[in-house]
Amino acid sequence: MKFVFTGPESSGKSSVSKAVAAYFKAQWFPEYAREYLMKKQGKHTLEDITTIALEQEKSRNFQQQEGMKIYDTGAVVLYIWSMFKYGTCSEEIEELMNKKNFDHYFLCNPKNVPWENDPLREHPQQREELFEMYLSQLKELNVAFTILEGTFEERVKKAVQTIENLKI
Repeated sequence: MKFVFTGPESSGKSSVSKAVAAYFKAQWFPEYAREYLMKKQGKHTLEDITTIALEQEKSRNFQQQEGMKIYDTGAVVLYIWSMFKYGTCSEEIEELMNKKNFDHYFLCNPKNVPWENDPLREHPQQREELFEMYLSQLKELNVAFTILEGTFEERVKKAVQTIENLKI
């Protein structure tokens, strides 16, 4: 099974997804955007977001081993990022997002998660607005998803319980 974590920046995607992967001893796939943007010192264009999406997908397709897979992020993040920052999105990102490659999505709510300064993060004041965009997009895609909120421990527990229920 494949699970993906999505949501606004600084909403717990990386830390929660990593903890859930550790709990299940599952393969964990980090967000490719971070690696890419570090090389570019955080500067990016609309075309860079498409490049990130395609490289992230290439990495995902390369890793075809058996077992559960946990992804720190997916194409929905790149779609929202592109639409919010540039007001448009490439066909490639839309195609990747519409593939629905995951068995379940976890949407991380930024409430109760303090903003962590990071040179790659851009929108500390718009996290709630972005969360609503994610929520709307997941509903529009008609995919199975669970909203994670509360403390770190509560988020991990809810994600683990959701996965346990889906495995039955």
